[in-house]
Amino acid sequence: MNSTLEPLEGNKVKLSVSVDEAEFDRDIDQAFRKIAREVRLPGFRAGKAPRRVLEARIGVAPAREQALRDSIPQYLAKAVRDHDVDLIATPDIELTTGQEDGPVEFDATCEVRPEVSVPGYGGIRVELPSLSVAGADIEEVVDAERKRHGRLVDADRPAADGDHVTLDISASRDGEDVVGLNTDDWTYEIGQGWVADDFDEQLVGASAGDELTFTTTPKGTDEPADFNVTVTRVQSLELPEVDDEWVAEHLGELETVEAWRAQIEERLASMRLDQARRMLASRTLESLAGLVDIEPPEALVQSDLQRRVDGMMRQLQASGIELEQWLSATGQDTASFLASMKEQSEQSVKVDLALRAVAGAESFDAEPADLDAEYARLATQLRQSPSSVRKAYERNDAVPELAAEVRKSKALDWLLHHVEVVDPDGTPIDRDVVLGHTHDDVDDDHDDLDPPEGSP
Repeated sequence: MNSTLEPLEGNKVKLSVSVDEAEFDRDIDQAFRKIAREVRLPGFRAGKAPRRVLEARIGVAPAREQALRDSIPQYLAKAVRDHDVDLIATPDIELTTGQEDGPVEFDATCEVRPEVSVPGYGGIRVELPSLSVAGADIEEVVDAERKRHGRLVDADRPAADGDHVTLDISASRDGEDVVGLNTDDWTYEIGQGWVADDFDEQLVGASAGDELTFTTTPKGTDEPADFNVTVTRVQSLELPEVDDEWVAEHLGELETVEAWRAQIEERLASMRLDQARRMLASRTLESLAGLVDIEPPEALVQSDLQRRVDGMMRQLQASGIELEQWLSATGQDTASFLASMKEQSEQSVKVDLALRAVAGAESFDAEPADLDAEYARLATQLRQSPSSVRKAYERNDAVPELAAEVRKSKALDWLLHHVEVVDPDGTPIDRDVVLGHTHDDVDDDHDDLDPPEGSP
């Protein structure tokens, strides 16, 4: 078999493959063996009729047709390997010679993954939440705990924002009660904004015993409703004074206010660091994808979209939920659901192309040790031996794509170690802290970083 490669416009190439007559005759032999298993001839066991007998009975044409169907994909796969063609869609094949006899020649028009450039990838800047904890942040936690231990006391004054009021509510529209908006003895904290946009404004300034009537549009509806609200009680939340005695009584192992505040600061700092670590990779990849100035190939987008939809369907089925039920519960229809998923796929394809570009620009390669490590990792997940995983990849011509994933992983690692990190005010954040490194050991890995959402 011989093959040639011709570049075409629009991320396409043409593979021209020729197979000499002697080589293709072996494919015809194989086709006759397949046919022999399906044809019953007197005097021969199933599958044992020789070619010459079958030729005399049915001719060569059916076997040649079968051989073309079976062998062309194999010859094409070999040509793809020989020319290192990065296919992203099923090729269009045109048989040019050999339909009826002689050598076989065919052309395959192949759509390939485009190579992009990402200028400026070495100067990416991402914004993360600040890692520092301010005194106001600590006070917010302290106040929340005080409110949890607060007690309601009657307020001999008009209601104010933050007060708790007990209400009898009736709401109607054209003389008919509005479902869910008719209740008695309902305790509500002014400022929550639950009922309608201006509902809380109507309550501010009201005293116990006041009856309020007004018209407003309840949240979650498009039509206004007539409200009649009676305020039966106004209460304020009385907060406890925080001292060492109160801390020791209510916060278990802590005995002083100072120790409590230190614990809050440590917890908030840890939470912010975890948040930053979760966001670093995804925001870096988002910025990287923004450097890709081409539209992602539709073949790649559709392939990624199908994978996402299949994954979603499996999750729903595992939970015993029908897709229609989930769409209804989330307020979506099929079109809006697919449109949202397609946006994610388009972003994922851009990330894939950009990471491959960085890997090429930085000359990252997948060494044999890297592939061995991947086989071992996959073997652990699949509960198989590394050798069986490796053989499966080799058998399915999947080693090049695994090597590409290794190179992309190295590219992401490089980006995470070179990205500029700032807080919302533009103040630099120590990248090594986010990555979990110390300045004495900058070779630590970043395994504690969560994988980026939507990453390839």
